[in-house]
This record gives sequence, C-alpha cells and structure tokens, in this order.
Amino acid sequence: MNSGPVMRLLAIACCIAGLAACAYNKGTVVLLPDKEGRQTSVVVNQRDEEVVLDQPYAASRQTIFGQEKYTSSPQEVEAVFGKALGAQPGLPARYTLYFVEGKNEFTDESKLVVDNVLREIARRPEVDVVVIGHADAVGSNEDNDKLSRERAEVVGTALIGLGVPAKNIVTIGRGKREPIVPTPDGVAEPRNRRVEIIVR
Repeated sequence: MNSGPVMRLLAIACCIAGLAACAYNKGTVVLLPDKEGRQTSVVVNQRDEEVVLDQPYAASRQTIFGQEKYTSSPQEVEAVFGKALGAQPGLPARYTLYFVEGKNEFTDESKLVVDNVLREIARRPEVDVVVIGHADAVGSNEDNDKLSRERAEVVGTALIGLGVPAKNIVTIGRGKREPIVPTPDGVAEPRNRRVEIIVR
C-alpha cells in the first residue's frame, strides 16, 4: 500500500487543525464578587454563542470548540490576573460629613469620620479629592448655594492644612438641589446638610 497519499492527508489535517487552533480567540472572563455584596452579572458573546456569568467566580474560557463555562477561584484569579489587578487604580472612596444647622461646623459624629478620610488619602500614592457641599431646604436658593460652597471650601481648606496639595482638591456647592431626603421648602432636614468627599 502506498502510504504517500495517506501521509499527505494527515499532514493537511494537522495543518487545518493548527490553523483552527490559531484562529479562535483565546481568553478567560471571570466575574469577581462585588465589594459591596451586590448581585452582578456579565454576558460573554463569542461567535454567536452567549454565556451568562451571574455568580461570583463564574467564568468562561475560549477553546477551539467554543466557550467553556466553569467556576474559577480566588487562587486562579490571583495567579492569572494578579499583576493586572494590582496595577489598577483603587476604587473611589466616599465619605459624608454632616453639619450643624446654619453653620459650617461638623456634628460630633462627623468629626470622627475625618480620621477615616485622612487615612484613605494617606494610603494612595496619587490622590484627587472632590468635595461637594449641600444644604437643606431652609432658606433661599442663593443663601443655600453660598452656604453649600462655604461648607465645601471649609473642608477643602482643612485638607490643605493637613497636607493635601491644593491642586488635587476640587470644591463644589450644590445648594439644596440634591437632597438625600426630599422635603418641601422651609423644612430642616439634618441629613441634607452635608459634605460628600470622594477620594480617588
């Protein structure tokens, strides 16, 4: 028997298999747990094939036969993606400070939050801070705009005094436009008298 044609067919088959292996998109997608415990999901589409990942560490990897769904682990994520995850900037941290009515003075509870803000700023090599002042519905729009700006600037000035570069701080006053607790005009609501600090 002449083995020449058979060997040529095997060689062609191996080349086709090799080309197919090179043609498919390699990659792995892993759904990580949400840091705040919320339910999340992601849909992975590849060649008209759809896989839904809706549990922590649900994963999909590409093979020459299509998508393969499986369950990953913290160990695999660290081994495969650890360097990339480590290079990401930290997620923004948010803090809320509350004020005594009509004043630029923190409530006693909010004075305790300031230490947490400073620790978060200190642990970041590069930092940007956004300070947003708010007022409740007591008083005119003009008065509340002014008061909310002053509250943001008080916090910004305090942060500068504690060593945060002024160029890294943005202060904004929103008046009574964004209440946490909607109220009619003229109603005092302590939770609306606040400054939000976003550290990123």
